[in-house]
Amino acid sequence: MEETSNKIVSVVVVTNGQSDYLRLCLESIKKQTYTNVETIVISNALNHNLGSKFYDTYEDIKLYSNEENLFYCAALNKGIRIAKGGFILCLNDDVILDARFIEEALKGFFLSKKIGMVSGKILRSDGKIIDSAGLFLSIWRTAKERGYGSLDKGRYDKEGYIFGVNGAVAFYRRDMLESIKLGADYFDEDYRIFYEDLDIAWRAQNLGWKAYYMPCAIAYHVRGATVRKGRGIDMPFARKYLSNELYFDLVKNRYLTIIRNEPLLGFVLYLPFIFLYDILAWGYILFYRPTLILKLFFDLKYIISAFRKRKLIKKRKSDILTI
Repeated sequence: MEETSNKIVSVVVVTNGQSDYLRLCLESIKKQTYTNVETIVISNALNHNLGSKFYDTYEDIKLYSNEENLFYCAALNKGIRIAKGGFILCLNDDVILDARFIEEALKGFFLSKKIGMVSGKILRSDGKIIDSAGLFLSIWRTAKERGYGSLDKGRYDKEGYIFGVNGAVAFYRRDMLESIKLGADYFDEDYRIFYEDLDIAWRAQNLGWKAYYMPCAIAYHVRGATVRKGRGIDMPFARKYLSNELYFDLVKNRYLTIIRNEPLLGFVLYLPFIFLYDILAWGYILFYRPTLILKLFFDLKYIISAFRKRKLIKKRKSDILTI
């Protein structure tokens, strides 16, 4: 068991500038029982006056305003490069942490140096409905949030190994992030947003890292608040409320994740499930978002990039095995 009690935890919050969400998020970070924390806010709000609302109350935060909307992945990469901590907690600004979240979640990293990701129990803002009790890879090759949308009745109160961590409250070991990054990027900036959490979890698993679930680390998440502008928040099938631009990212990123991470044998085994999912997904696009069809078929630069990065990941895995 390793000793991490004196390690700096860097909390990287990406915000679109909805100040009520950000204020509550920062307040919850300020109240953490674990105090060796640095807080970094990366703003995609294109509002250079945002900092003046928070500096008086949260004088210790480091706020960086972007000249353009970098979206989630590039903004996180920027924050991680700035961060000093041995552990990195990546947050959406629509998340509120229980006061003991960091203290409890860190215990998961204590168990083994190969645990590179830790998830707590993430509840919806009402504190009753589960948003995620750990991220898993589904047979459809989609991200499966364990317990998603179900009433919290204690079913997920046992700690244990999981596949990955939800991107809204993603706690990583710095050593893991450094070992799996491609070039200068931890998160793939081709993704912009969506599936970035599954991609990094799958990549980490392929390179020998593990993820762990700590149910005593509690967080609260307003599902979809930062991307749906008030529509579809905490609703089932909330993807239907996304703009066409964001829906394009949602669809393409699943393919990028499969291309980059799925072994050939796994692809063959799960092809029937992938195909069935695609029939349903493309049926929806045909009837409700037909303008996306040409864009998805002919915007091939992302697919080419995914195959190139697959080779890099395969080489990284080979290098690890020969050490």
